[in-house]
Amino acid sequence: MNLPEIVSRDEWLTARRALLAEEKAFTKQRDALNTRRRELPMVRLDKPYTFTGAAGPASLLDLFEGRPQLLVYHFMFQPEWDAGCSNCTWLVDDIGTQNSLHEANTSFALVSRAPYEKLAAYRETRGWEYPWYSSGDTDFNYDFHVTLDESRVPFEYNYRSKADWDVQPDNEFTQSPQPFDLHGMSCFLQDGEQIYHTYSTYGRGPDAMTFTVTALDLTPLGRQEPWEKPSGRTPKPPTEETPCH
Repeated sequence: MNLPEIVSRDEWLTARRALLAEEKAFTKQRDALNTRRRELPMVRLDKPYTFTGAAGPASLLDLFEGRPQLLVYHFMFQPEWDAGCSNCTWLVDDIGTQNSLHEANTSFALVSRAPYEKLAAYRETRGWEYPWYSSGDTDFNYDFHVTLDESRVPFEYNYRSKADWDVQPDNEFTQSPQPFDLHGMSCFLQDGEQIYHTYSTYGRGPDAMTFTVTALDLTPLGRQEPWEKPSGRTPKPPTEETPCH
């Protein structure tokens, strides 16, 4: 296994202080990026969406639960599946309590295409308390580009068109049978009865939500993913997973 070099304490301190300078610079860059994210313009949403939740039909406004901000995690659970995406499940397992979000005037909800009965059953097996809504056959998943189906909307994921994806190495999206779901996170703002879409992130963007990813990034073995550098660190053991894109 390719472990870190063994050095003296003084040599380690020299390397650590050099890295600390980079970490401080990155913190300032991240703060500046967060400012730019908050300064993004927003899009007014006039289309009505009807979801199905624990209390029956719900509007997008209902998902706010009286708070001005809403985070929606687009959880991959296709109507024909009997269990949710394993990667999405791992992410939601890691989120933790909603208390701090609620104290910051922000609600959180999961949204998937599968029927609510399947979502409720899976939610119970995981012991989650997060509200979970079925978007069913509404336009919601398609409008936010987490269900790819060219019979409904033009192909787009993570702000790339089909032509953009076709030139990417190891592209599997444009070759997969449609429709299929992908994950993402969307942010909404409420002002009175009006709702605005402020931000969406896809791919590895939702990683920032999880404690485990942030914590593992501090360790020498890291996330133990095959793409990480340096290579040759302990790999994750293979597991059987629900198929996900």
